[in-house]
Amino acid sequence: MKWLRRGLLVLALLALLLAALLGGYAWRALPQTRGTIDVDGPHASVRIERDANGIPTIRAGSVEDAMFGLGFAHAQDRLWQLETHKRIAAGRLAEAFGPAALDADRFLRALGVRRAAAAQWAKAGGESRATVEAYAAGINAYLKQSMAARPPEFVLLGLTPEAWEPADSFAWAIMMAWDLGGNWSSELLRMRLAAKLPVARINELLPPYEGEKPLATADYAALLREWQVAAGIDGRALARLERAAPESGIEGVGSNNWVVAGSHTASGKPLLANDPHLKLSAPALWYFARLEAPGFKVAGATLPGLPLVVLGQNEHIAWGFTNTGPDVQDLYLERLQPGDPGRYQTPEGFASFESATETIHVKGAADVPITVRRTRHGPVISDAGAVTEGLTGPADAPTYAIAMRWLALDADPGTLDASLAMNKARSVAEFVAASAGYVAPMQNMVVADRDGHIAEVSAGRVPLRKPDNDLKGLVPAPGWDARYDWAGFLDPKLTPRQIDPPRGWVATANQRIHPADYPYFLTSEWTPPYRQQRIEELLAATPKHTLATLAAMQADVQSLATERLLPYLRKASSKHPLAAKAKQKLERFDGQMSGDAAAPLIFWAWTRQLTEGLFADEIGQPLFERTFGGRSFREALEGVLERNDAWWCDDKTTAAAETCAAQIDAAFTRALDELQATQGADVAAWRWDRAHIARSEHRPFSKVRPLARLFELRTPVGGDTFTINVSRVNMKADATTGERYLDEHGPSLRALYDLGDPARSRFMHSSGQSGLFYSPLYRSFVEPWRKVEYVPLWGEGGARDVLTLQPRAR
Repeated sequence: MKWLRRGLLVLALLALLLAALLGGYAWRALPQTRGTIDVDGPHASVRIERDANGIPTIRAGSVEDAMFGLGFAHAQDRLWQLETHKRIAAGRLAEAFGPAALDADRFLRALGVRRAAAAQWAKAGGESRATVEAYAAGINAYLKQSMAARPPEFVLLGLTPEAWEPADSFAWAIMMAWDLGGNWSSELLRMRLAAKLPVARINELLPPYEGEKPLATADYAALLREWQVAAGIDGRALARLERAAPESGIEGVGSNNWVVAGSHTASGKPLLANDPHLKLSAPALWYFARLEAPGFKVAGATLPGLPLVVLGQNEHIAWGFTNTGPDVQDLYLERLQPGDPGRYQTPEGFASFESATETIHVKGAADVPITVRRTRHGPVISDAGAVTEGLTGPADAPTYAIAMRWLALDADPGTLDASLAMNKARSVAEFVAASAGYVAPMQNMVVADRDGHIAEVSAGRVPLRKPDNDLKGLVPAPGWDARYDWAGFLDPKLTPRQIDPPRGWVATANQRIHPADYPYFLTSEWTPPYRQQRIEELLAATPKHTLATLAAMQADVQSLATERLLPYLRKASSKHPLAAKAKQKLERFDGQMSGDAAAPLIFWAWTRQLTEGLFADEIGQPLFERTFGGRSFREALEGVLERNDAWWCDDKTTAAAETCAAQIDAAFTRALDELQATQGADVAAWRWDRAHIARSEHRPFSKVRPLARLFELRTPVGGDTFTINVSRVNMKADATTGERYLDEHGPSLRALYDLGDPARSRFMHSSGQSGLFYSPLYRSFVEPWRKVEYVPLWGEGGARDVLTLQPRAR
C-alpha cells in the first residue's frame, strides 16, 4: 500500500507539473495586449486598443503605420491562419501536412498562384507598395520581437512561423478570387457529361437562368467526339484533378447586400446591409478592426493577409459586396505534337511550352519534383503530376494538355490599388470612380454616403469573347483555333450599375444583375433569384426602414424555393409506418425553415432522395456523387417536375418505366427510412437543426477526430440554401463524420451600416477574434452569430487593453 500511495503521489505530481507546463505555455502563446513593445518598422508609435470583444482600434500617425499595426494585430491573433494562407497560395501544404497534401500542392504549383503574385508585386507602386510593405513589416515585427510561444498548431505539427513577404498578400488576394469563381469545374463537368448525354439534355441538367433560353452553342458533344476527347477522358483522373484543386464557388458561395435611400428610412439617411456567404472556418475568415490616422478613419472586416478593410464604413461612406460570378475562366485543350509532347498546336503551327521545374518538399517523405508549363493561354493545370495521368488519353501518350486562361493571374495589381482608394473615398462618386481599377473577383458593390446618395456598381474585369466563339466558355475550347481566344476586356465604365435609382433602393443576391437586353456577356450561370425575390418582398413591405427591420431581414428563413416544390411533396404517398405523421408535419408547412421544426428536415431528405433518383442513372453514380457535394441540381429538379419529364423520371437501370409520380413516392419512402434511422421513430421529436449544423472547419484538425472537438466550431441552425439567412445544405455525406445536411457555407459576417448615425452601425462574424482555441475570444461570436445579433462597429465602453508599438532607435 505504501508503494501504491507513493506511486499515486508521483503520478499526481507529474500531472500537476504537466498542467503547470501546459498552462505556462498557453499563457505565453497568448498575445501581449498591454504595455509597450519596441519594434522595427513604424515611423512613429502605434497604439492598438482592444475592446471587450478583442476588436482592435489601431491609431497611428500615418496610413502606412496603421497598416503596420494591422499586420502586427493579425499576427498576434491569427498567426496560424496567416501561415495557412501563405502555404495554400504557394503550394507548400505538404511541407506541413505530409503526403496527404501533395495533390493539392501539385495543382497549386501548376496553377502558378505564387508566380502570378510575384509578377503583380513587381508592378505595384506608389501608395499600394508602401502599404503592403508596412503590413508585412508589422507581421514580421511580431514574429521577431513579440512572439513568446508558437500557437498550438505550429507545436503539434512541428513548424516554425515563416516571415511574411509582400507577394504573399497578392497571392492571398488571388486565392480569394479563386474561392469566388468556379466556372472551370463547370466546363470539366460539361465535358464529362458530353460523353454520356446530348447537349439538349445537358442543358436540362444544367439549365439557364430562369426565363432565359440556353446559350446557342455548337454541338460540343459531337465536337469532343470529333477531336477524340470524349473517348479518351478518364473520369477518375478528372475527379482527382478537381479534388486536388482548392474549393471554389459553385453553389453556396454568394452574398446578400442592399442599400436603402433616406426616402425609405425612418431617419431620412441611407441604411446599408451586407452578409457575404463564404465557407465557414475556425477561426472565421474575417477579422474585425478599426484603423485611424490623420485624414483616415475606417472600420469593418479585414482579411488576415491583406492590408485594408474589405467591407465596412469610413467617416463618409459605407459599402458592401456580393459576388457577381462572371465567367472569367476558360479551359483550352492544347493539342500535343505527335512524337513531341513538349510542343503544342497554335493557330500559327506548333510551339514549345514555357516550362520550369519546381520541387515540392513533403513532410516525412522524399522531395517531389514537378515540371510546370504555360501555353499562350495560361498555366497547364493538367501538369498537376500523377493526379492527371491519363486525363485525355493514355498516361504514356496523352493527346492533349489542358490550359487555363484566368484573368486573376494577370500581372496587374489593380485590385489592391482600387481597394485602398475605396477605403479613403469621401462620396459615392469617388467610390464608383475608384472601382474602375478593380480586377478580380468581380463584385456587386453597394455604397451609400452621408450626403444621401446610394449606388450599385459591378466592379471587375470582364473578358470579351469573339462573336464567332460558338462554345461561349461552357466547355474546354480547342486551343489551336484563334476564334476562342479572348478579344480584350469590357470597358470598366460599361459594367452594370445603378446610381441613385428612382425606386430608392438597390439589392443584389447573386441573381442576374443586368436587364435582359444588356449587350455584353458576363455569365450564363447566375444564382437562382429566390433570395433576391424575398429581399425585394421585405423591402417593399416596410415604408420606412430602420436598422431593426434590416436585421430582421438578415434573420429571415422563408424559403421561396421550398414553396415551389412543396405541392409535389404534399402529393407523395407511402406505405411507410411513419408516413401519416410525417404528412401531418407538412400540412401547415409554408417554407419557413425553422431549426426546431421537423418539416424542413423531411423536405430536404425527400429532395435529396428524389434528386438522386432522377439523375444518378443518367449521368452515372460516380459522377453524380462527385458533383452532388457542390451542386444541388435544384433548378434541374424543378424543371423535370414542372414538365413532368418522363425521360428523366424513368430509371434507366430498371426494366420498368418509372413515372415522375412514382419517383416522388419512392423518394418519400426512402427519406422516411433515412430519417427513422438517424432521428428515431418519433416524428414529433424530429428537428431540422439536429441534422443541419453550422460547422466552421479548422484546417487541418477538423480531419483529426480527437482534435476536432477542440478546434472545430459547431452550432445548430435553421434556414437553407435559398433563404436570406443562408445556411447552405450539403447533400453529400461528410467524408470524416458521415453527416448529411451540414451547413458549411453561410453568412461569414453580417453588417448593418447607418449613414445618419454611424455609432449605431453594427456587425458580427462567425467565430471570434482569436485564433487560439483555448482563448475565450476563439468562439465568443458563435452564439450571437447564430441568433443574428451584433456588436457595435465603432465600439463602445472604451478600450479594455492598450498596447503601444514603439519604434526602435535607428
